[in-house]
Amino acid sequence: MGKVSISLYAQQTQTLANEMGTVVKREKEEGIVDLKGETMNVPTNLRYAETHEWVCFEDGFATVGLTDYAQDQLGDLVFVNLPETGDRAEAGKAIADVESVKAVSDVISPLSGTIDEVNEELLDNPALINESPYNAWLIRLSEVTEPENLMDATTYEAFCAGL
Repeated sequence: MGKVSISLYAQQTQTLANEMGTVVKREKEEGIVDLKGETMNVPTNLRYAETHEWVCFEDGFATVGLTDYAQDQLGDLVFVNLPETGDRAEAGKAIADVESVKAVSDVISPLSGTIDEVNEELLDNPALINESPYNAWLIRLSEVTEPENLMDATTYEAFCAGL
């Protein structure tokens, strides 16, 4: 390689490094983190429970779903059992269960409140949770009491890293 080729190679490498730095920065801002060699999505606008449910507070309602970490640990989901609209959810108690090719697992409510809506689309297609866990919500609650033990994204990332 001549001097021109080396110089061009160095410029291309620097350009690629700058582009990659921008991508990494953007992904970090969006809540995508590297956890033990695995990429995990942790949106910063949500709150998280130690039992790996996410919560989005919006317009007087709390939407609850399974985190990216949870769906990854469960594997391919094949069945979802959801509660009835109007039921009461109690913080720390099972509100639903999900079945994967590995096991059946309870979904623990991170909040107490009244179940106003369930995501019936999941009954026909539970794999939506695997495909996009933060769009595939399970339930929406009203009359919510928020426990103090929900974590922000940074705290949840550290919690998962310690598992």
